[in-house]
Amino acid sequence: MKKTFILSMTLGLSSIAFAQNNKTITINNPSAVTRTELISIPYTTFEKHFELKKNVFTIVSSKDKAELAYQLEKLGQPAPQNVLIQVSIAPKSSLTFGITGNTPQAVAPKAYARYVPERKDDFAWENDIAAFRAYGKALEGSSEDAQGFDFWAKRSNDLVIDEWYKTGDYHADHGKGLDYYSVGQTLGVGDATPFIDQQVVYHKHYRQYEVLDNGPLRTTFKLTYEPENVKGQQLQVEKTISLDAGSQLNKISYAVKNTSSGSTPIVVGLAKRKEDQPQFLNDPKNGILAYWEPAEGDKITGTALILPKVNYVFKDSPKQFLLATTVKNNQPLVYFAGAAFNKAGKITSFDQWQSYIKEFRNNLNQPLTIKYAK
Repeated sequence: MKKTFILSMTLGLSSIAFAQNNKTITINNPSAVTRTELISIPYTTFEKHFELKKNVFTIVSSKDKAELAYQLEKLGQPAPQNVLIQVSIAPKSSLTFGITGNTPQAVAPKAYARYVPERKDDFAWENDIAAFRAYGKALEGSSEDAQGFDFWAKRSNDLVIDEWYKTGDYHADHGKGLDYYSVGQTLGVGDATPFIDQQVVYHKHYRQYEVLDNGPLRTTFKLTYEPENVKGQQLQVEKTISLDAGSQLNKISYAVKNTSSGSTPIVVGLAKRKEDQPQFLNDPKNGILAYWEPAEGDKITGTALILPKVNYVFKDSPKQFLLATTVKNNQPLVYFAGAAFNKAGKITSFDQWQSYIKEFRNNLNQPLTIKYAK
């Protein structure tokens, strides 16, 4: 009886806490499609609006009191910089939430990244639907050397990086997918590199890494490349990459410091397979390049780039599709790149892949809006 009374008191206090804090935030979806994504609210704004006394709280839907998963994004800083909230909102609808002072439920990790010293200093990252990796110094000059970003074709919502690297048996599908994507001497899935004198020039692999946030809903990290003389131009490259839970696409910031010039010509690319009539969409008006690779048995990979509001030139070379543009010093190129695996079951045709990429691009044009109410 005493336990029941204590439980009732706890639930009652929780309801009172929510009722006393009647300030809310409303997220509006202006688009004609359901939006399931992370919204980002500056932590200082969130803290001031809700008059937070500590950074432990529960975010609760005003409609059904359901708890919303969130992450305090630090971006490599000691204190939170943003509150990332996972929302799903129907077309032309809104979601309103408040907070309580309760401890939130644990959020299952859906995004993860790490340095992999046991495999020639790979750097690997993933979310609940896709996995990728970049190559480090140890691979340079070896028989396995490759250039661009690799894609691991997952067909499980589990995080697999640790498991696959531990077994080393990830070129065979044991139920969760496999690594069958071939990068070789290409930019793979959306990497970028200098394009000097109309020639693709691959710089050395990354030398340093820094994990800025590591889930549970978004992972963000930075790869730094050593200063290098590229055809007479002294360059240093830095890439900052983030991947959200549920997204097929990474957000990539590619920065070049050129001590020989104020800007640097570069290309962003997708590896191309040997085929007579490749299935691809080149839409420069919307900054979209999408490719549906030929089947390998029952396996198909779709890859894509989105360069929003960027002037570029499309180049169809034998080994890869390239988008050529220019990056100014102190003005990184921000773009999106990623892939999908048909056996994951979510995207199984080129039509579906194009639809996903077009919808992603449209959503960038129509961001979810945020309204604060006292």
